[in-house]
Amino acid sequence: MKPTQIFAILFAALMATCPFFLNAYWTDVMNNVGIYAILALSLNVILGHAGLFHMGHAAFYAIGAYLTAILNTQYGVPVLWLILPAGLMAGFFALIVARPIIHLRGDYLLIVTIGIVEIVRIALINNVFDITGGANGIYGISRPMLFGFKIAKPFHFYYLIWSFAALTIFLLIRLEHSRFGRALHYIKEDEVAAGGCGINIARYKLEAFVIGAVWAGMCGTIYASKMTIIAPESFSFDESVILFTIVILGGAGSIPGVILGSFLLVGLPEVFRGFAEYRMLIFGAAMMAMMIFRNRGLLPPRPKRYKLGEIASAGGAK
Repeated sequence: MKPTQIFAILFAALMATCPFFLNAYWTDVMNNVGIYAILALSLNVILGHAGLFHMGHAAFYAIGAYLTAILNTQYGVPVLWLILPAGLMAGFFALIVARPIIHLRGDYLLIVTIGIVEIVRIALINNVFDITGGANGIYGISRPMLFGFKIAKPFHFYYLIWSFAALTIFLLIRLEHSRFGRALHYIKEDEVAAGGCGINIARYKLEAFVIGAVWAGMCGTIYASKMTIIAPESFSFDESVILFTIVILGGAGSIPGVILGSFLLVGLPEVFRGFAEYRMLIFGAAMMAMMIFRNRGLLPPRPKRYKLGEIASAGGAK
């Protein structure tokens, strides 16, 4: 058994038993780490694998959460039934907004995606179609029910969130080793060469954008059911910045790096809450040092090597 497999098993065992040694507060902190880990992993498909500078991920997260809140509070649809519809709605929105801008590169795409998240936030504040609740948001969202069991306590949400995170990690590992994952890797490394090999660059970029948005929308359902109340300020530009930072901090394209980045950026500040006056100063200095000495992230992805047949199989998609 490889060392990475042994570490993964030990990490999974530790996470499975973690709530038995934590109080309700720290269990809820771990829940927040799990939610951000799922969101950052979904952004990693766009930023880490496809190499698209995207800082509007909170918009897709918001769409999933609001769809869940509206259908649950106004029509009584169970929360867990809405995970997939919320993801599909976020993916459909991503398809609409990304199609005209997918040809943009670097800072230009970054600026446009910042505009997307701000447009969504302002639309929610202005109570679009009189269903978003305006600045007050939507409250009274039901807790998830699973086979008659009500998921209400932090202990219960811990296993729901981290089970979804485990599923996300498994699917993204499979995605990395698929034809789709190889094509994204080629596009990120050298877009011109990838196009010369017959890879449909616009199509793969758009698909990566939609996949990341779908997963963010599904995570929005979990967040809405956990909080039971949502408001536009929960999906501001700051949330997108945090997710972007997690991916860059851990290592763009690295699944273990994104998980580590989530713990450091979301969980670690809670550990130093007693040093509230200095913790952000220390954290900022640590970020500056990391960008100097570990500019590819704390756990950057290993260089990938493919056989000639695998390279050929990624091309030809028009």
